[in-house]
Amino acid sequence: MAEPPSQPAAPRPEPATFEDLAKTSPANGAARTEDINLDVLLDVPVTIAMEIGHTKINIRNLLQLTQGSVVELDRLAGEPMDVLVNGTLIAHGEVVVVNDKFGIRLTDVISPAERVRKLK
Repeated sequence: MAEPPSQPAAPRPEPATFEDLAKTSPANGAARTEDINLDVLLDVPVTIAMEIGHTKINIRNLLQLTQGSVVELDRLAGEPMDVLVNGTLIAHGEVVVVNDKFGIRLTDVISPAERVRKLK
C-alpha cells in the first residue's frame, strides 16, 4: 500500500517586534515637540458644524411640524453659536454673511488644554 503524500509544514509563528518607545519619549512619558510629525494628520477629513441651539420635543409634536412651523430653541437671539468638530466643542462664534453665503466669525476658541479636559 502506498503512503499518503506528506503535508507541507505549517508556517512557524514569529514574535512581533516593536520600536522601543523609551527612545522617543522623555522619562515623563510625554512626546517631545521635535519628535511629533503632524503632517500625517493634515489631510484627515473632519466634520465641522455650527449649532445655533437645540430643543427637545415629543414625537407627537415632531409629526405635527409643517412648512412654516416655528421650533423654539434654547438660545437667546444674538447669543454665540457653538462650533463643533466631530461633535467636540472647539469655539463660539457669530453668524456673518460672506458673498451671499452664511459664515461664522469665531469670537472665542476653546484652548487645547480645555478640550482635552472635556474629553476625560
